[in-house]
Amino acid sequence: MAELEGVFYKEIVEQALREFPNECCGVIAAEGGVPVKVFPATNIDASAATYRIDAKDQLRIEGEIEDRGWDTWGFYHSHTHSEAYPSETDRKHSKRVVAFYPDVRFLILSVERRDEPVLRSFFILDGEVTEEEMTVT
Repeated sequence: MAELEGVFYKEIVEQALREFPNECCGVIAAEGGVPVKVFPATNIDASAATYRIDAKDQLRIEGEIEDRGWDTWGFYHSHTHSEAYPSETDRKHSKRVVAFYPDVRFLILSVERRDEPVLRSFFILDGEVTEEEMTVT
């Protein structure tokens, strides 16, 4: 089960609403399996349908995570016009990510209904999607 503090959830929602109608994206770092920081990143696609984390952001984020002795807990992005479930594009994209981060989770925040955002967590391996129970504390 994935647990995320309410303050981190709020950061992700605020980023998604700020960047709407484009998808937002970022990385969540953890210490001892517990999320400790949300790193917003630039979506270089600047698209409502796809995202790619800017390589400069990725290097900066991973450098800080490594320097602090943390782990990459998850990658997140928003869906602006669909449910919080991995699209075909998300499943294809996950193959590259899992090659470097085999145990990483993917969090998807749907802001299709901006007044009621929905956050869900998934593991995606070889295109197969497994949902993980998600709790915001």
